[in-house]
Formats: sequence, structure tokens, C-alpha cells
Amino acid sequence: QVQLVESGGGLVQPGGSLRLSCAASGSIFSIGVMGWYRQAPGKQRELVATISSSGTTSVADSVAGRFTISRDNAKNTVYLQMNTLKPEDTAVYYCNAFIITKNPVKSVTSWGQGTQVTVSS
Repeated sequence: QVQLVESGGGLVQPGGSLRLSCAASGSIFSIGVMGWYRQAPGKQRELVATISSSGTTSVADSVAGRFTISRDNAKNTVYLQMNTLKPEDTAVYYCNAFIITKNPVKSVTSWGQGTQVTVSS
């Protein structure tokens, strides 16, 4: 069993910053790609950013230049630094990871429970 736990969401004014964290725990052999998604009310979940195990990153055009994804492989943790936040960034943010488990050895795609980010004055 593996678990992803997010933290760092909250209420912030437009132009402000937040840093989200997502820690993976459990019977983990290795972690591949990790990513962040978001879902605003009434909209479909969308990809925000991804990072490979070697550190190659990709971000959505809507957040390029404002959001940065990073990871600490020793801590099985992925981060999302969000700067210059806009009201349209308001959403529930979910982390996602492709994990190889131990005993039994198998691949799973895990999701966190989500953390609310609200950008409002």
C-alpha cells in the first residue's frame, strides 16, 4: 500500500505565493514521474506540471513562468512552488505519482486527497 499526502494549500491574495508539498509513503521500491493536477469547480481536472525521476520538468502553458515543480527523491516528496497567483488558479490541487511497490512488486498510479488553493482578495 502506498499513500500520497498533500499539504500547503490555503487562501492567498492575488499576486501572492504558496508552496504545495506531497509526500509518498508505504511499501515503495521506486517512484517514476510525479505530477500536480488541479480541478476548479465545474471544470475537468487538468495537468499542471510533471517531473521525472531524473528531474526533467514540464508545466502547462497557463502556469509557465509562475509555477515551478521540484522533487526530493530521498524524501519521496514533490513540491509545487506557485508565484504570482491569480484568481483563476483557484482549484483543488492533487498530486499524482507512478510508483513501483515492494512485496508484491507492481506498478501503481497513486493520487493524493487534494488540497484547496483559493486566490482571492
